[in-house]
Amino acid sequence: MADAIRSPSFRFSSSLLTTASVSALNSSSQPSISPVGSCSDKRASPVLFVSSAGVSPFVPAPRKQFNSLKVHATIAETDQPKWWERNAGPNMVDIHSTPEFLSALSEAGDRLVIVEFYGTWCASCRALFPKLCKTAEEHPEILFLKVNFDENKPMCKSLNVKVLPFFHFYRGSEGQLESFSCSLVKFQKIKDAIAKHNTERCSIGPPKGVGELNLNSFAAPKDSPPS
Repeated sequence: MADAIRSPSFRFSSSLLTTASVSALNSSSQPSISPVGSCSDKRASPVLFVSSAGVSPFVPAPRKQFNSLKVHATIAETDQPKWWERNAGPNMVDIHSTPEFLSALSEAGDRLVIVEFYGTWCASCRALFPKLCKTAEEHPEILFLKVNFDENKPMCKSLNVKVLPFFHFYRGSEGQLESFSCSLVKFQKIKDAIAKHNTERCSIGPPKGVGELNLNSFAAPKDSPPS
């Protein structure tokens, strides 16, 4: 038989409290609790447990489900590459140094090369980038080089890059064909330059130097004459 609870004004002989008894206890020792589903308070009333020590409310611990979802969402977001790290295909290459830049131009041969100078913090560069990726997919014969301005400041300075995003067009022995700044609104400039410089042609001679940079040091070494 369950223990009985005695008080100056109440006597209980059962482990289960009636609704009226619980209300009386709450009114005498605790603030009144609105019934579940009332308009004044949407929170559920605490559950009362009866034991030999008395009546004690039980408040369930909050669930950690939402915190777990936030953690998984954060991990999934960090796994995604940044916008400037995405490439449209094998004809879009990231350049991290001056030797890489000169080597890519030297190995391009007669292919048209479009160089984009960008900044990770540049909003105009980010807005234009998806359009550039689509153009690279439409022209697999063109080589697109991406140069991070902050990682290659000395080289960008020697190439007179002062505004971002900035574009250079190169082709074989003709060297630099054209250079200009372009935003998403003026993207037609890039399309017009491609139509102008991407015609079939045959260059004569090795690729020329680029500004103050020299391609000769990255050309294939010649066999030394016999002694």
